[in-house]
Amino acid sequence: MKNYMTAFILLLISVSLASCSNMTKQDVGTLTGGVAGGLLGSQFGKGSGQLVAIAAGTLAGAYIGGAIGKSMDDTDRLKMNQALESNAVGQPAYWNNTKTDTKYEVVPTKNVTVDGNQYCREYRTVANIAGKKQQVYGTACRQPDGSWQAVS
Repeated sequence: MKNYMTAFILLLISVSLASCSNMTKQDVGTLTGGVAGGLLGSQFGKGSGQLVAIAAGTLAGAYIGGAIGKSMDDTDRLKMNQALESNAVGQPAYWNNTKTDTKYEVVPTKNVTVDGNQYCREYRTVANIAGKKQQVYGTACRQPDGSWQAVS
């Protein structure tokens, strides 16, 4: 039960902060990665060992998510939006950003409803940045203007 409370608190913080309109791509990536890492860490250990696992997972996830968010430019965001809009669940989109020498894979993993918005998707992003493979999970929702915005 304690794991679920920790996960719920981390999710609430993530959703609250993600709604800030002045967040950068790196901020959103850091936040998303931190929450995902904290949730993963909450599944390990007991007592103080579990707290250490949550902290380690949050820090590692925030670092990886921030790196991916920082490396994405406007073209990368457009391609990610296209994948979220057009690809079937499980169908990956691949591209290479020649300016940053980063290779991306985005896979919509599940259609979900968030706060009444039926046009949301969970997704996985894998980026190969400077030869290092990094992976982040998140959720994005289609906005009224047709763009997709990360919500967690």
